[in-house]
Amino acid sequence: MSFVGVDGCKAGWVAVVLRGEEVEGYFLPTVGAVGEVVPDAEVIAVDMPIGLPEVPPRAADVEARRFLGRQGSSVFPTPVRAALVAATHAAATEVSRRQTGTGISRQAFALAPKILEVEAWLPSAPCRVVEAHPEVTFRTMTGQVLASKKTWAGMRARQRALAAEGIVVGDLDDAAGRAAAVDDVLDAAAVAWTARRVAAGTADSFPAGAAAGDVAVWG
Repeated sequence: MSFVGVDGCKAGWVAVVLRGEEVEGYFLPTVGAVGEVVPDAEVIAVDMPIGLPEVPPRAADVEARRFLGRQGSSVFPTPVRAALVAATHAAATEVSRRQTGTGISRQAFALAPKILEVEAWLPSAPCRVVEAHPEVTFRTMTGQVLASKKTWAGMRARQRALAAEGIVVGDLDDAAGRAAAVDDVLDAAAVAWTARRVAAGTADSFPAGAAAGDVAVWG
């Protein structure tokens, strides 16, 4: 029985797998490869929006941002589908403004291929898949808003928090580490922790009270 956290990286995806006391890391060329690499997965948590809104913002995004307080900007509003399938950022911004009254950030538009890849994979996923946000997870895990993960202090704080939960990412195989940035690995490890909590029925959901299949961020 395994619990998997998956985060997008520049070359594909990085997965961190919790199997008993073992912690494993993998580079995946596609998100769908997780089922081949971890056939015994019980829950997979993905750091990517699941459930595109007809009219944003999603309640999941609003509640996650509120939970994070001053760090809430790390949760971007999930764009509408028409913006994600646009050919350029300028076109996406125009579509988004026409449908929602607001544009779409370059960061969100850059994630469009991965958001749509996850959506296309979900019907064939091997087990329950949930959306998780690493900063929501770390706040749940530590009870604190940590320093930016782009800083040395923030990276070390996240490593210590994971280690306190038995997740030592420093020992992961180099194959995952060569393909992913430091924060990609930390984020995948964090949402693996959330996947384990979802399986145990102890995870928090945003909005509160979400059930399996609901649009929610889990932490």
